[in-house]
Amino acid sequence: MKKCYRYFCGLIDIQESWLNKMAHKGYRLVKTGKLVYEFEKGIPDEYQYAVEFVAHKSYQRGEDYKRFLEESGYNVFYKNANLNYSIGKLKWRPYGEGMGQISTNPGSYNKELLIVEKKNDGKPFELHTTSADKADYYKPIRNAWLTIMILPLGLSLWRFMDIKAHPYEAVAFLIFGLLCMIPVIRYQKRISKFSLQAKIEE
Repeated sequence: MKKCYRYFCGLIDIQESWLNKMAHKGYRLVKTGKLVYEFEKGIPDEYQYAVEFVAHKSYQRGEDYKRFLEESGYNVFYKNANLNYSIGKLKWRPYGEGMGQISTNPGSYNKELLIVEKKNDGKPFELHTTSADKADYYKPIRNAWLTIMILPLGLSLWRFMDIKAHPYEAVAFLIFGLLCMIPVIRYQKRISKFSLQAKIEE
């Protein structure tokens, strides 16, 4: 058994790439925790992994989707995108859909991602096959990063306007907000690309 301690925050692509690199070395995922991934040694390239963002879904919709994937023959693990350790937590997700805006613990809190495993059949592992589906999938991820980006930028503006505040506080918030803008732009490009392809395919 091999344990690896990693935290990828909301960097889904990096987490997915790392899991597939581990699979390439012959390690199969068997368990996940807040910071830990447990692997068993197996055959190199026997499995493939995809990381799916589900934070915008309600707890029931997330459970239904996980069950659907498992019934389709995939092995599925929940994974957190944050590091909250409290019990009875309530969180508002403005980018969520319907009841997906409210996250509770126990419930959908710390279950923002699904790690999906399939036996390697030599074909690309894609959970979303049409351009329209891909565009729709990336929108909540972009919105999540947009929400994260707006807060520090707002705090930065507030600290700049406060003459008693230290300038470094405003600069720190500004830098963090600008860093969060990178994934927003990245996912918006994907949305635009797949939306355009979907129109062409109609």
